[in-house]
Amino acid sequence: MPAKSIIAARWVIPVQPRQHVLENHALVIENVRIVDILPTSDARSKYPDTPVTERPTHAVLPGFINAHTHAAMSLFRGMADDVPLMDWLNNHIWPAEAKWVGQEFMRDGVELAIAEMLLSGTTCFNDMYFFPNVVANIAQEMGIRAHVGLIVMDFPTAWADSPEAYFDKGLHVHDEVRSLSRVGTTLAPHAPYTVSDAPLEQVRTYADELNIPIHMHVHETSTEVSDSVAQSGVRPLARLNQLGLLNPRMMAVHMTQLTDEEITLCAEQGISVVHCPESNLKLASGQCRVADLLAAGANVCLGTDSAASNNDLDMLGEMQTAALMAKVTAQNAQALPAWQALEMATINGAIALNCQDDIGSLEIGKSADLIAIDLDHISTQPVYDPVSQIVYSASREQITDVWVEGIQRVKYKQLVNVDVDDLLQTARRWGERLTTS
Repeated sequence: MPAKSIIAARWVIPVQPRQHVLENHALVIENVRIVDILPTSDARSKYPDTPVTERPTHAVLPGFINAHTHAAMSLFRGMADDVPLMDWLNNHIWPAEAKWVGQEFMRDGVELAIAEMLLSGTTCFNDMYFFPNVVANIAQEMGIRAHVGLIVMDFPTAWADSPEAYFDKGLHVHDEVRSLSRVGTTLAPHAPYTVSDAPLEQVRTYADELNIPIHMHVHETSTEVSDSVAQSGVRPLARLNQLGLLNPRMMAVHMTQLTDEEITLCAEQGISVVHCPESNLKLASGQCRVADLLAAGANVCLGTDSAASNNDLDMLGEMQTAALMAKVTAQNAQALPAWQALEMATINGAIALNCQDDIGSLEIGKSADLIAIDLDHISTQPVYDPVSQIVYSASREQITDVWVEGIQRVKYKQLVNVDVDDLLQTARRWGERLTTS
C-alpha cells in the first residue's frame, strides 16, 4: 500500500460515536494510521493525487476482535462433536493434546486458524493455548494482531510440567514478543478448577507488574460452580474475588452461571466478560446474561472459543447468535440490538485487552485495522440499516477486503501472500494422522 491511500465506501461504520453511520464517506490512511474521515467527494478534492480504493456497495467498519480463541485446536475441528464439556475435555481433547500437541501441531493449526479468521474479518485475536511463542511468531508473520496467553495450570502438559515452569516459560515469551509490533500477552490461568490458590496469587502479582490482562475461563458450567462450592465453600467468582483477581485486568470467559449479585460485582470491579455464545450452545454449558451485564455497566465482548467446540471462527455468525440468544435469555426482543452486538465484536474487545486507544473503532489517529463487507447481495438487500444487515443477514463470504495496520491482508476475498492450497493439504494430512492413530 502507498504511504497515503484512500478507501471510499457506500457506508463507513466507525462504531464510535455510537450508532453512527456515515454515507458515501472515505478513510484516508497514511502509513498505518487513519489520518482523515470525510465525505468521498471532499476526500478527492483534498487529496487529489492519492490513490483511491473504491468500494461503492460496501460497508467499511473496524476489524473484528475475537476475544477468546484456542487457535491451534482448529486441527481438532469436528473430532469430538455432540458430547458435554467435561466428557469432551477428559475423554477426547486432553488425551489428543497429550499425544499430538507440539511445535509442528501448533504451527500448522495456528496458520489454519489465522487464515480462517482473516477471511472472516478478524484482525485481532486473543489466544489461550500452549506454545504461545509459536502463536506469536506466526501471527506476526501472517500480519494479524494477537494477544497470546501465558498459560498456567497445576498439572503437566506438553508446554510445562509445573506451575513454576509455566511462569518461567511464560515470562520468557512475554520478553520475546515485546519486539513484535502486532503481538501482546495476557496471563492465562486456565480455569478455577485447574489452578490452585498459590499460582493464582502469582498471576495477580505478575499481571500488576507487567500491566497485562488476565484471561481465564470462569463459571463455564453449573458443574464447575457446584464442585467449587463443595470443595471450598464458595462459588468460583467469590474465590477469585478473595484472591484479588476481580479488577479491570480480568477477562472472564463464558460466565454462563451468574446471580444478580455476581452481575453487580462484575460491573463494580470493572471486569470484562467474554461471551462465547455458539460454543456455549454446542456444549450445552448455559446462557450468559448478556443484557443484564450490559445494563449493569459491565464490559462484554465476543469470542468464538476454538473451532473444536464451535466449530468455526466466524465473528459475524457469533454476533448474530449473541444477539438472538440475548433476546431469548432476557425474554425481550429489544435486548442486545445490532449496534450493541457490533460493539461487542469490536471496541469492547479492545477495551478488554486495553488497546482501545489503537483499535476497535475507526477514528482519526487509530490504526487502520478495517474490513469491507459487500451488502449488494441477495441476502442483504434492500438496505434500510447497514448495521442490522451486517449483524442479522450478512455472511462471512461477503467480506471482500481486510486491512491490518493499513496493509491489505485479504483482497477481493483472497488471502494476500498465503498459500491456501498448502494450508488445506496440511490440514488434510493432520486429519488422516488423527483418524488413524
